[in-house]
Amino acid sequence: MLAGISSDYYLRLEQGRDQHPSEQVLDALAQALQLNDDAVAHLYSLARPTPRRGRARQRSDRVPTGVQQLLASWSHMPAYIHNRYMDVLAANPLATALSPFFAPGMNIVRIHFLEPAVRELLLDWEAMGANAVAQLRSIVSSDFESPRLIQLVGELSVRSERFRRLWARHDVCTLQGGTAALNHPQVGPLELRYDKFAVGAADGQVLVVYHAEPDSASARALAQLAHIAAARTQPDVPVRIGTSRKRVLS
Repeated sequence: MLAGISSDYYLRLEQGRDQHPSEQVLDALAQALQLNDDAVAHLYSLARPTPRRGRARQRSDRVPTGVQQLLASWSHMPAYIHNRYMDVLAANPLATALSPFFAPGMNIVRIHFLEPAVRELLLDWEAMGANAVAQLRSIVSSDFESPRLIQLVGELSVRSERFRRLWARHDVCTLQGGTAALNHPQVGPLELRYDKFAVGAADGQVLVVYHAEPDSASARALAQLAHIAAARTQPDVPVRIGTSRKRVLS
C-alpha cells in the first residue's frame, strides 16, 4: 500500500517470479521501506545484476604490482587488501604487526566471528562485526550463487549465532571509513581511523588503510609498533619497548 503496488505483485517480486521491476517500482519500494542510500544502491544491484560473464572476466585475486609496491612503501601506516569475499590478499608488515589476522590468506569475516582472540584485540568487537557483515553483503551484491560465498556464509551460519543473526538482517553498507579502538598486546590502547578504497585495476579488491591522529598518544604507539614491525623484517634492528631495549636477530 505504501509503495502503491498490489500485494500480489509485491509477492511475485519477493518470490522472483517477476525479475524486471521498473525504476518507479524500485524507487517506491525504497521509499516505503525507508532505505538509506547504501540499501537503495544494493536494491538496484539486485534488480539490475551485471552479466555473469563480464564479472568473471574482470575478477582476479592477483594484486596489481603497483599496488603491492604502494603497500610496501607505507612503513608507518598499516594497510592491507582484501577481495570481494574479504579474503586478505596482501598486507604490509605494520598491518600484520597491528593484527596477525590481517595476514594474507586470512578471511576478515571468518576470523572476526570464529577467533576468540579478536575480541581481546578489538574493543568495539560487536560494532565492527556488524559493519563487516554489512560490507560483505554489499560487496558480493547479486553474486549469491558463488560457491566461495555459499561455503563462507554456510560455515559461519553454523558456527556463529551472532553472524547468523546479522546476516539475516540484510544490512548493507558501501566502502566507508570509521574508527577502530584496539587494545594491542605490545603497545597498549590504540584509536585509529581506517579508510577503504576500491582498487581500480582489480574488480572487487579493497584497500584498507589505518592511521592515527597526528601528535596523539595513538600516533606515538603506532610509531612504536612500526619500529617493532621493522625489526621483524630487518636483521639486527634494536627494539625499544618502554624503557627496555633488546636486539632482535633474524
